[in-house]
Formats: sequence, C-alpha cells, structure tokens
Amino acid sequence: MPPHSCPTNTSLLELHLTGIPGLQHLHCWISIPLCLTYLVTLAGNSTLLWVIRAEPSLRLPMFLFLSMLAVVDLVMSTSVTPKMLDIFWFRSTAISLGGCLTQMYLVHTSTAMESGVLVAMALDRYVAVCNPLRYLSILTRPVVAALGLATLLRAVAFMSPLTSWIHRLPLCSPAVVNHSYCEHMAVLKLAWGDTAFSNTYSLLVSTWVGTFDSLLITLSYALILRAVLRLSSPQARKKTFSTCSSHLCIMALFYTPGLLSIYMQRYHQELPPHVQVLLADLYLLVPPAFNPLIYGIRTKQICDAARRIISR
Repeated sequence: MPPHSCPTNTSLLELHLTGIPGLQHLHCWISIPLCLTYLVTLAGNSTLLWVIRAEPSLRLPMFLFLSMLAVVDLVMSTSVTPKMLDIFWFRSTAISLGGCLTQMYLVHTSTAMESGVLVAMALDRYVAVCNPLRYLSILTRPVVAALGLATLLRAVAFMSPLTSWIHRLPLCSPAVVNHSYCEHMAVLKLAWGDTAFSNTYSLLVSTWVGTFDSLLITLSYALILRAVLRLSSPQARKKTFSTCSSHLCIMALFYTPGLLSIYMQRYHQELPPHVQVLLADLYLLVPPAFNPLIYGIRTKQICDAARRIISR
C-alpha cells in the first residue's frame, strides 16, 4: 500500500511511462534493435498469414494454429512497440489512462493466448507424430476452432479482472510508471488503497498459466521424443530432434523471462529496475520475431508454398 502522505487523484486521466529506468541515456541506441525486431515481427508474421491464406494445401490444423499464433504475435508486439519507440525517439512519455488500461489488457490477454496456442500446437505435433493415421479425424476443423475459442475465453476470463480492478482504484499523482509499457504490477504501484488481492491474483494467475501450460508442452514433447526414438531411420530421428529442440528453445524464451520478471518485481526489489523491465520487454518482443522463423521458414510445406505463390 502506498504511504498515507501520498496525494490521490481519483480523476487522473494521464500517466507517464519512464521507458527503461536508469537507461534513459541509452534509449536512442536501444531503439535500434527494438525497431528492427518489430519490423521482423511485422514482415514475418504478415508473410506467414499471407502464404497460409493463399495456398489451399496449407489448410491443415498445424497451419491453422500457426495462423492463430501469428495474429496473437502481431497484437502482442503492436500493443507495446509503437509507444516504446515514441518514448525512445521523441521522449513522449504521456499516455492516457484509457490508453494505458487498453494496452495493459491487450498485453496480458495476448500473452495468455500465446501460451494457450503454444499448448495447442504441442498437442497438434503429438497427434501428428504419435497417431498420424488419425491426425485429420482427431483434429477436425470444429476441434481446432474449439481449441482456439477456449484459448481466447480463458485469456479473457483470467486477465479481465486485472484491468477492471486497476480501473476502480484511485491513483497517486504524479502518476509516473517506471516501465516501458503499462505492465500491471508497475501501474498497481500507483494505486491508493488495499492492493494485496490484486497483487496475489496477478501472481497466482501468471504462475498457474505459465507452469500448467509449460508442463503440458513438456509432456507432449516428451511423448513425441519417445515415439521418435522408436523410429528406425536415423535421418527421421535427427530431423525430429532438430525440430523439437528449436520449438522448445523458443518456448523457453517466452516462458522463462516472463515468469522471472513477475517474481523479480514482487520478491527482489533490490535488483536494478532496468533488469526487470528488460526481462519483461524481452518476452514480449523477441518470441513474436522468432516464431515465424522457427515455425515458418523451417517448415518445408510453407517454403514450398511460398515458392509456388511467387512463381505464379
């Protein structure tokens, strides 16, 4: 809870984002890899969606899940990167309260959706490898649509309370958010009143989603690897090992920094603030740029489809 001397303003309409605390003098340099990463994200995911839509042979469950992931990545990255660049390039730190809450909702909902889509993709790979003859009969279009809808509804149900509780609390003025975007825990520090329940809810939901989903993914890939070890072809084993390892690496890059940033903000206040902010930025910006490369360019069907589209 903020100190009792903190002046409150229940009609506060504007907040200020600091960017990366302690590294403001490096904002111009940090913006270069940030901008390049965002451009890669836009180009990679947009191209992936275009190829999957234009090529009828890619209307398989695997590529439908990949389309969902691309859309979520575009929303997640676009919800934060333009404002970050605005801060880094033009020192435009102001953001309306409505804009801040909207950004917060999009960020946390899209991260929960990304986690759910990764679980669905792991399930898809498990069925494809361990039960290939029944692949299309198990993962029918209604099943794929139901999995996508369930992922969306779970994210909305879990993350909507975070934004609604912030909206109901009066905020301290001056409202300076020590972060590069409107992250829930950072904004909650400005709230006046009892924030214990909101803090606990945020921690429990983030832990449950991250831990439960990562365990399901690990289990799926463990079963896949067990099935691969039974293959007689060394080339097939090598190819599947390469694919699984790259998938697991990009998933680790999503889950590990996200959970670390959450726990560091709550339990390791002595750490430099820029470390916490950079970790939070890392798991929002890097996976959306790498996902099209890992799941798209390394997939033979997508590369072949892209060549056919270009040749036409």
